[in-house]
Amino acid sequence: MNQYLIVLEKSDSGFSAYSTDVPGCIATGETLEQTRESMCSALRLHLQDEAEWPEPRGIDAYLEALQMSEGEEFYLTPVVVELETA
Repeated sequence: MNQYLIVLEKSDSGFSAYSTDVPGCIATGETLEQTRESMCSALRLHLQDEAEWPEPRGIDAYLEALQMSEGEEFYLTPVVVELETA
């Protein structure tokens, strides 16, 4: 189990989410909660076959990335990722 920070950004059609700790893993949704849940699922799917999960880098990495944003509306929230067992 790891806790990752995710960035949720407002878009024209709802929200999008990503984690700078897990490049290439993104999600979208109509609401913040739907997008957050979709991102949790995307992270589980993205990480399920990884031998080693990336270490969460903490808030400094996110603040650095957000400084380069173009003034979009965003939310920063932690999510806990656990693999589902069969």
